[in-house]
Amino acid sequence: MKKLYPDAAAALDGVLFDGMTICAGGFGLCGIPERLIDAILAAGTKNLTIASNNAGIDGEGLGKLLRTRQVKKMISSYVGENKEFERQYLAGELEVEFCPQGTLAERCRAGGAGIPGFYTKTGVGTQVAEGKEVKEFDGEEYILERGIRADLAIIKGWKADEAGNLVFRKTARNFNQPMATAGKVCVAEVEEIVAVGSLGADSIHLPGIYVNRLIVGAPYDKKIEFRTTRQRENA
Repeated sequence: MKKLYPDAAAALDGVLFDGMTICAGGFGLCGIPERLIDAILAAGTKNLTIASNNAGIDGEGLGKLLRTRQVKKMISSYVGENKEFERQYLAGELEVEFCPQGTLAERCRAGGAGIPGFYTKTGVGTQVAEGKEVKEFDGEEYILERGIRADLAIIKGWKADEAGNLVFRKTARNFNQPMATAGKVCVAEVEEIVAVGSLGADSIHLPGIYVNRLIVGAPYDKKIEFRTTRQRENA
């Protein structure tokens, strides 16, 4: 099966549709599928439900799709750096499902593993538990969380071979791996594609069986959410 595509628009051709659910990898602005987000922006696909740790920042990452009102609902754990996200949520223009960070990762991992739901102590006795089934195990209360399955997973890796076997680098590994398995179709962008056999078997983080389409997105600019510096001491 052909996995290599010339660019993000080609890789998403025939996959996008209004009202779809997308799992997007990355943590902050690290390891986010920038080229694929830009292609969704250009396609104008709307009424999206997106499961992602966060929604980027204003004008970067998924924040681009919020700005153009292409997102109907976010399933996220952290949204503190995006003022447009805050504004839309407080104005009732955006539906938000807040989810603890570990629970979100596990919901996507479970969905990818064919597990429709699981019980966790995280959120018991808080607003997170409202409307959810509570069950007791060994004298302790747990809440039922549903696994997440998406129409599409968009992820970003470091290296891949031509069969789609993929390696992540450092923090960029966060959320990309479970998101990849949760999508009915997974499209990955990477910095480099190498020949099959070039990656050590023990170094592969995501087997190619999970990756349907693949592009090279390089070169990338390193974007920083917060630039925090200290003043130089007087000479």
